[in-house]
Amino acid sequence: MKVRAEAKYVRQSPYKVRRVLDLVRGLPVEEARHVLTFTDRRAAHQVKKVLDSAVANAEHNHALDADELFVAEAFANEGPTLKRWRPRARGRATRIRKRTSHITIVVSEENE
Repeated sequence: MKVRAEAKYVRQSPYKVRRVLDLVRGLPVEEARHVLTFTDRRAAHQVKKVLDSAVANAEHNHALDADELFVAEAFANEGPTLKRWRPRARGRATRIRKRTSHITIVVSEENE
């Protein structure tokens, strides 16, 4: 059985989040938690929260054992972009794009 969790509108670009998700995709949950704990990237904190939420969903809603779960899918899609303006020389302005992400993690039992 596959169980998922999402975090929407995370204020970090999907490019940066995907670099962290690539580290944990396919790993057992316990090992993925260790990897995220010692990863020096800001996105690792958000990804760990989503992973913990997916495991909690599996335990509570579907009575699955957390020790037998692994990260089946992990991806980050692009959310809405906040558009801001920065003043520049000679009265001009430059657009600043503050990107957001939707992080999704799917955990599954190992025997599938």
